[in-house]
This record gives sequence, structure tokens and C-alpha cells, in this order.
Amino acid sequence: MLAGGSAGLAETSPDASTWLGMVFTINVVLLVFNLLPVYPLDGGQILRSLLWFVLGRARSLTAASVIGFVGVLGLLGLALLDGSVWLGILAVFVAMNCWQGFQHSRALGRLANLPRRTGYSCPSCRQAPPIGAFWACGPCGTPFDLFETGARCPSCGADFGEARSVDCGRSTPISDWLRPGAWPARSADSRHRIVL
Repeated sequence: MLAGGSAGLAETSPDASTWLGMVFTINVVLLVFNLLPVYPLDGGQILRSLLWFVLGRARSLTAASVIGFVGVLGLLGLALLDGSVWLGILAVFVAMNCWQGFQHSRALGRLANLPRRTGYSCPSCRQAPPIGAFWACGPCGTPFDLFETGARCPSCGADFGEARSVDCGRSTPISDWLRPGAWPARSADSRHRIVL
């Protein structure tokens, strides 16, 4: 009776090599799909990173987004040929992310063309801050130029000890933003500490 019972179990359970083959196939398909040079996918992120060295931050994102739109057209075509609703949904999701990436690249392009303030640079990315009201006061919400006002809100008078770079997004003490030699040296008793 035990032999017959175990034989019946072996006939209804899947073959281990078939199961491993299916898992391997699924993993390979997912790997290939994620490495497609379509922007929001990993392959698109890798493409953008490689293009960054040649084209710069904004144009590399633009190029990766445009290539992503080509990939979206391919996914839509495949969804129509296969009649797959899921591929269609995936294509719409990728298209929305490509559009957001394209919009972000346009904003980065406008940011790169802004006039910059001399005498300061971000300690992390080495970019000079743009001239304009790109910082907002936490207590009152007033937008202002942090470097023009000496790190003090013109509306409520709040002092700020750090500045967030609009280029890299990192916050660092305002005293670290001052470029060496930008201001003439003062004696120790006449120096004023910049507080943001």
C-alpha cells in the first residue's frame, strides 16, 4: 500500500528539472526585460549614466527618455500583436515614467542655463548657486535668494545654517559654500560668521 501511495504522489508532482527550467526561463526573461534601454527600467538608468559623461545631466536624461518612448512603441506593438492587456498596461506605465523623465530633463536644462552667483559653490557638486528665489523659508514659506540675503529670510527674519543645492540636492553648512579667495581676508575679531 505504501508503494502504491508513493507512486501516485510521484505521478502528480512536477518534475524537478522542468520546474528549475521554468524558473530559469522566467529569470532570464526578467533580466533581459530590465536591461532594455527604456528609461525607467534598469537598462535605461544604465544608459542614462553612460550618456551623462558625454552629454551632461539634462541631455542624457532627454536621450534616455526619447529612447524609452521608442521602447514604449515597441511594447504597444507587441501588446497589440499578442492581444495582451498586461503588456498594454506595462507600456502605459513605462510611457508615463518616460514623460516624467522628459519633463525633468527640460527642468534640468532650464536650471543649467540660469545665471549663477560667483563667490560660492556647493561643496558636494561644485556648482555655483543660481541667482533667484529658489529657497523657501520653513517657518513662513516665503521664497527668497539665500545667498543674496545673507541666509536670513527677508519676510520673518529666520536664520538658516545650511543651504540645499538645487543641483545635487545635498544640504551643507553655508560657511562651506564660500569659495576660497572669494572675499578678502579679515582679521579674526572683525570676521562675521554666515549663518543659514
